[in-house]
Amino acid sequence: MFVENLIFSLNATVPVFLIMVFGWCVRKAGLLDDHTTAKLNKFVFRTLLPALLFMDLSTADFRKVWDGKFILFCMAATLLSIGAAVLYSLIHKDKAERGEIIQAAYRSSAAVLGIAFVNNIYGHAQIAALMIVATVPLYNVAAVVTLSLTSPDRKKDGSIFKDTVKGIVTNPIILGIAAGIIWSLIGIHQPVIMTKSISYLGNMATPLSLTALGASFRISDAKGKVGITVGVVVLKLFVFCGIFLPAAVHFGFRGEKLIAILVMLGSATTGSCFVMAKNFGHKGVITAFAVMLATLGSAFSLTMWLFILKTLNYI
Repeated sequence: MFVENLIFSLNATVPVFLIMVFGWCVRKAGLLDDHTTAKLNKFVFRTLLPALLFMDLSTADFRKVWDGKFILFCMAATLLSIGAAVLYSLIHKDKAERGEIIQAAYRSSAAVLGIAFVNNIYGHAQIAALMIVATVPLYNVAAVVTLSLTSPDRKKDGSIFKDTVKGIVTNPIILGIAAGIIWSLIGIHQPVIMTKSISYLGNMATPLSLTALGASFRISDAKGKVGITVGVVVLKLFVFCGIFLPAAVHFGFRGEKLIAILVMLGSATTGSCFVMAKNFGHKGVITAFAVMLATLGSAFSLTMWLFILKTLNYI
């Protein structure tokens, strides 16, 4: 079982890491420059990621799988994780980088990895879609707020509140989530042409965002960020799981729901963190470094948590 779980986790995470390495190699080969990479980041953030979320959420049957207790637990765990990430960021002296630290520490690959992970184990991912509804809007609202308030380009006058609210309301990812949920609840049948077109866009989101992340990463810039970034990754992959998984078991969650909670808490920091950080004027160094370390480490940490849960007969 341990070997099978290890192979399963490696198959889920190592390809993600390799795509980032591919992006870095492409830039080193001169096929991508800074201007093109910046444009690619904006393209992914404003079009492909919303399409991916709409694709996942619009086809989920929320009426069938709705579980208020599960929703509330996911939301509470997410909010507490954000609070812990904020406290951790305060030890870092550079205020402009605290937003990156906070986002990288709490935000998981819920939309991208969550559905794939649960689907690989159970053959469907409706509970994972329910977890996405509970957490991803919170992820993005918190990201917009923290990245706006800590942005190097932040305005000093009273318009920061207005700009932050505008950033939340017009955030393409939040709009994609809202559109997907509304479409699912209305229950309108999607024509094949529409389904295929959106799936083409959605399927491009992950590889392009990871390629852009790898192309933007500078090893020299990360040299002074190792300590704080390792702390972010430890918080992300081990601390939150160690706190909230026992709580989830206490509240009676088992099987698919417990796996969804594990992915929500302990999966790698999503590549979209980097895209959002760059779009709010941050350097993205800590974010890119955290995504790469967390992606590599999650292959082993998720295996560990799966093994523990399986051994205890919780999944």
